[in-house]
Amino acid sequence: MNPFDMMGMMGKVKELQEKMKLAQDELQHLTATAESGGGLVKATANGQRRLLKLEIDESLLTPQDRDMLADLVVAAVNKVMEEVSEKAREELKSKTSGLLPNLPGLDLGSFGL
Repeated sequence: MNPFDMMGMMGKVKELQEKMKLAQDELQHLTATAESGGGLVKATANGQRRLLKLEIDESLLTPQDRDMLADLVVAAVNKVMEEVSEKAREELKSKTSGLLPNLPGLDLGSFGL
């Protein structure tokens, strides 16, 4: 493509926008699960960074474990959000490969990731 071909470039931008929209819609089906406390707390989230499920082992449901339970929930949720964000970035990258030149420092943050 000629670097001065504005129509061609605009077509690529439109194609990228369409592919990004489709990929973002598909992220709801992408999931990750993380745990803390050796599996006593498990959190599952989707690629749209929505917490889908939180599992807590019954042994933690005592008044004396209240503070520890809160810490384990926070740890599991933070971990799953990091994991699912990375999965989502990789998914969007694969869905849009070839649409943009490889630009160092290209940040997909403006697309919600």
